[in-house]
Amino acid sequence: MRNPRLFSLLYFVLGSMFTYLAIESAHETVWNVSTIALAALAAFDFGTALRLLFASKR
Repeated sequence: MRNPRLFSLLYFVLGSMFTYLAIESAHETVWNVSTIALAALAAFDFGTALRLLFASKR
């Protein structure tokens, strides 16, 4: 059985990386495709990390 906390940490690191890349890609405005796509991926990763973290406490 795989440990959900390990995967939670992995998704949190990926979410942080995508957040950093989204901030770096926003030169003039945040309303470009790459920034919105990276922010959406970061939100998905943070949501998955939280879901795995709280699922492991049951």
